[in-house]
Amino acid sequence: MPLLQQATFLTTVAHLRDLPEDSVAEVAFVGRSNAGKSSAINTLAGRVRLAYVSKTPGRTQHLNYFTVQPGKYLVDLPGYGFAKTPAAIRGQWEGLLGPYLQQRSPLAGLVMIMDIRHPMTDLDRRMMDWYLPTGRPIHVLLSKADKLSRQEQTKVLRQVKQALAELSERCSVQLFSSLKKTGVEECEDVLGAWLDIPVPPRKKPPVKGGPGAKCLDIVAAPAQGGEAGDGANRRPPDESDAASRSS
Repeated sequence: MPLLQQATFLTTVAHLRDLPEDSVAEVAFVGRSNAGKSSAINTLAGRVRLAYVSKTPGRTQHLNYFTVQPGKYLVDLPGYGFAKTPAAIRGQWEGLLGPYLQQRSPLAGLVMIMDIRHPMTDLDRRMMDWYLPTGRPIHVLLSKADKLSRQEQTKVLRQVKQALAELSERCSVQLFSSLKKTGVEECEDVLGAWLDIPVPPRKKPPVKGGPGAKCLDIVAAPAQGGEAGDGANRRPPDESDAASRSS
């Protein structure tokens, strides 16, 4: 069962004074508009529409709180960097995002979603500059990893690791794909540690040759009028068979 499967929407916050007072630990998700933030949240929750996936980048304008456990929250932050967003709303985001990232004491860590094809933009670095002075960790999801080949993924991952190491030792990074559902368990391990929630047991692949292993034997289709399996694993009769029967 996914770590965030029981997550439910709690409230939308437009002003810092309205933040939940019972919060013990929070993990915030942030990223450039259209980087795949909502899709990543939905994938981690094993849900289709926990976070709204909009065709219009920049739609999320406030802080959306989701309850994971009592007093423990996932926070969907506004996307940033969409040029067509009105200036007044951009100012509101900065007025809300900056103080939240810098002053929110229950905030345990920040998950930054970056499109693997466009990582570490100036806006991403600006977001990190806002947040890193707090001393809290950042975990980067290189989303849409399925858009690149394995070789390209490895190259970008190595480059981003190096860039993050130059910024802070509290930064980590991984590959992630909402389409292929890859990177989910690695991210769950990070979220579980930050929220102090045990990661649910995971199904291990069956041991080869064990009772849970998939049978690889090919069973022949039943002949007309026969039962399933009838004629399976039999070789066709040859001349020697016919000779033995006639004798």
